[in-house]
Amino acid sequence: MEISDFEAISFDCYGTLVDWEAGLLAVLGPWARSRELTLDGDALLAAYAGHEEQAEAEHPRTPYPEILRRSMTALGRELGAEVTAEDAERLAMSVPDWPPFGDSSAALAALGRQFKLIILSNVDRSSFAGTAERLGVTFDSVLTAQDIGYYKPSPWNFAALQEEARRLGVGEGRLLHAAQSLFHDHVPAKAAGLRTVWINRRQGRPGWGATPAPPVEVKPDWEFPSMAAFAAAATGSVIPDSSASP
Repeated sequence: MEISDFEAISFDCYGTLVDWEAGLLAVLGPWARSRELTLDGDALLAAYAGHEEQAEAEHPRTPYPEILRRSMTALGRELGAEVTAEDAERLAMSVPDWPPFGDSSAALAALGRQFKLIILSNVDRSSFAGTAERLGVTFDSVLTAQDIGYYKPSPWNFAALQEEARRLGVGEGRLLHAAQSLFHDHVPAKAAGLRTVWINRRQGRPGWGATPAPPVEVKPDWEFPSMAAFAAAATGSVIPDSSASP
């Protein structure tokens, strides 16, 4: 199949459309410096990643702000650094301030003229509402972990996504999933039988950043370094290409 053969595209949001690593570091970086920790940004994100994954797996029905509180508190315990209630709350409430990548809005607008657009995100409705305002794009459907009762990479998230696609009238096999995280998205999406696009925002950078390493080898069907490149390939539109948040 060509990308143009699909009828709908589902997107991970944070990491794919929104620079969640910059958003996390805007809180974790100053905290780490105030505690005289010497980890650089990538090391801090890598240390954080496992705690968020564990919190989501152990507390699937807990809203995302509380996941962030738990994760930061656990990170502090691991690093032997104090995390106050104010520190944890600052991270919990930061999601609406996380910056979209510079190409996301224009790419989504171009894709939305040709495809139905669906969000499948590991956040809560309130946090996503602030992000939606920043993106300035109307989605055909939004599915959050709060709606589903599980966090990706649970297969229940992708079962809910496929059910929603059918409700929207998307033909069988005509849903394409686009995401940055191999761990959260590509492994379970491929297991669910979906074709996938890897928006590889960390291309050329070592490590996995704020996501755990994928548990098994996975091969996305397409790979692009940015949403701009993906939208150009899918629609022929010329999108200003920026893989960095403004």
